Amino acid sequence: QVQLAESGGGLVQAGDSLSLSCVASGRTFNSYVTGWLRQAPGKEREFVAAISRGGSRTYYADSVKGRFTISRDNAKNVVYLQMNSLKPEDTAVYYCAADRGSVYPAKREYDYWGQGTQVTVSS
Repeated sequence: QVQLAESGGGLVQAGDSLSLSCVASGRTFNSYVTGWLRQAPGKEREFVAAISRGGSRTYYADSVKGRFTISRDNAKNVVYLQMNSLKPEDTAVYYCAADRGSVYPAKREYDYWGQGTQVTVSS
């Protein structure tokens, strides 16, 4: 089992950058694929990015491709989401998630979830 805790959210202006972090408990973090998903008010939770256990494979939603970067540091049990050129439509609660299964594009099914961190982008 793994527990996840996100941090780094906040209020920024359009065009700004923000970096989210997700710290995982446990000693087997490299056994999990991880992802970032987000949910805006009144909308379904949507896939943002995912990364394989070793970090060699990454996948992105079309809406964030070229602006967001997912990465991980297994030695520190941390997964990151670097967000550049933020837009008002990126406003949402961002969730970190982990799973022992396979990583693939648009993966939304995960066994473990963090509590979420709010990102608000003003125009």
